[in-house]
Amino acid sequence: MLKKIFLTTFLLFLVSQLGAQVTFQTKVSKNRVGINERLKVSFEMNKNGDNFTPPKFEGFRVVGGPNQSTSNTWINGKRSFSRSYTYFLNPTRKGTLKIGQATIKIDGSIYKTSPVEIEVTEAVKTPNQGGNADYIADQNVHLVAEVSNSNPYLNEAFTVVYKLYYTSQIGISNVNEVESPSYADSWNHLIPIQKLEMRQGVYKGETYNYVTWRKAVLYPQKTGELVIEPLTLNINVQVPSNRRDIFGNRINRQVPKVITAGKRTIKVKPLPEKNKPIGFTGAVGSFDLNYSLNKDVLKASESFQATVKVSGRGNLKLFSLPKITVPATLEVYEPEHTESIKTNLLGMQGSIQDTYTIVPEYQGNYPIPVVSFSYFDPNKESYVILSSKEHMVNVNEGPLADKTSTGQTVSNLLKPNLNYKQFNFIALETELQPISKTQSFFGKCNFYLLILGPFILLLLFAIWFKTQSTRRIDPVTERQKTANRLAKKHLSSAKKALKKKEAFYEALERALHNYLKAKLHIVTAEFSKDRISSLLEDKKVETNIIKEFVALLSDCEAARYAPTTSVGMQEDLDRASKLISKMDKQL
Repeated sequence: MLKKIFLTTFLLFLVSQLGAQVTFQTKVSKNRVGINERLKVSFEMNKNGDNFTPPKFEGFRVVGGPNQSTSNTWINGKRSFSRSYTYFLNPTRKGTLKIGQATIKIDGSIYKTSPVEIEVTEAVKTPNQGGNADYIADQNVHLVAEVSNSNPYLNEAFTVVYKLYYTSQIGISNVNEVESPSYADSWNHLIPIQKLEMRQGVYKGETYNYVTWRKAVLYPQKTGELVIEPLTLNINVQVPSNRRDIFGNRINRQVPKVITAGKRTIKVKPLPEKNKPIGFTGAVGSFDLNYSLNKDVLKASESFQATVKVSGRGNLKLFSLPKITVPATLEVYEPEHTESIKTNLLGMQGSIQDTYTIVPEYQGNYPIPVVSFSYFDPNKESYVILSSKEHMVNVNEGPLADKTSTGQTVSNLLKPNLNYKQFNFIALETELQPISKTQSFFGKCNFYLLILGPFILLLLFAIWFKTQSTRRIDPVTERQKTANRLAKKHLSSAKKALKKKEAFYEALERALHNYLKAKLHIVTAEFSKDRISSLLEDKKVETNIIKEFVALLSDCEAARYAPTTSVGMQEDLDRASKLISKMDKQL
């Protein structure tokens, strides 16, 4: 009986001790997410603590939190306590990422969570973002890859145009690429876009605004399925909320989003083997052939040039030109290859040519055989063979070649008989004079120039140094001039767009950001107002200037959607110029 009582007491004590143990752990909404999905991470404890320190979240961007919640309940006289710190994260790269250890101090002891691994995959089509503003952003922003031809022939050009569609209900800003397609197994050329222009188009039967983000021309280099990797963008979406400011204007909520165009699969057809010409080198498109000589009457040892030129539209950089053939008594040098090609959305167009230099050795009439060139026309789905006309070259002066019974020259049958007169322009002899007959170097102009030159340079350097010292007498004035020049440099693009409200405020906001990039050495991803304020405080910038700078950034964001006048834009431009000048003197 005593043993049972002792055992029962021990078990109750053990259970009470286990119930009193401190737990501190990491909980995630999922262990596998797409690069455009959002991850919820909570750090939960069953006992109150102090000095909570989150991990660094390497490979993630914090888009929400920390949100703190506390629960304290009593059930049947038993107290239950829990506290959590919750963060919302967006992954910034693919792969296996790790959420590190968080720490907290409870009852004088330091507790740590265990690391959690998260697998980040490619972007998914419908990310689970949650929240009304996120839902509106998902429904009103789309990144689309438009392919001109999903079933081209091998080496036939097709284009991929990436368009960012968005409705007039929302606004977008701070667009940058997270993941760029590599276009494997194809020759590709990116067509530069000088300026992003907003246009109107139709997407899934509805009218959208859109900007063309990227244009690429591709020539597939293998048959079968060609996978185009997705383009992924990181953008900020301004979603209107239900709140209004003191002027009655709707306040926008900024939602960071990662959107993707998704993979595209292209099926590449092989070129037909039927009727493929002999000597076909892979030309696909529509071309013309021109074979010409710069002269057809000349003397022996003189040279003439033969040019083989192919022009048109197609894969001009991806095939070789046909070689020429000439009689054995004509000496042919390696051709000089030149290209004149432009690439646009229709593909490569222009011309390529090989220019041969040919030197005859003897008198005579020499026939220059025809040149043949073949290509595949994808529009006609057939091969085309082009042939040049035959040329005749008349060499009317020079040595005569001895003929054999077979009609060939003896020199060709035995060894080449070089004509050394063609090298007469090279000077092989020189005229030397004894040194004693030349005049002395001493006493000439060059002698005095070398003696006095260093002193003259030293005098010029002293004058320049004195001038620079005079300029540095008033450092305040010099810094003010430098700051004013810097402000004009960054605000020049905004000044040019004074008559266009949206373009003006975009240029003004970009100028402020570029100024911060140059001064604080930060990247675009770090442009949050809290981050900017913190960095400027570290640089000892006055608080009122920081507040005024952050307020100007907020005004630029709001002014795009609020009515304003040219007078107001001029005031904002002057305000920005003065702010940059003040801040630059303190930085």
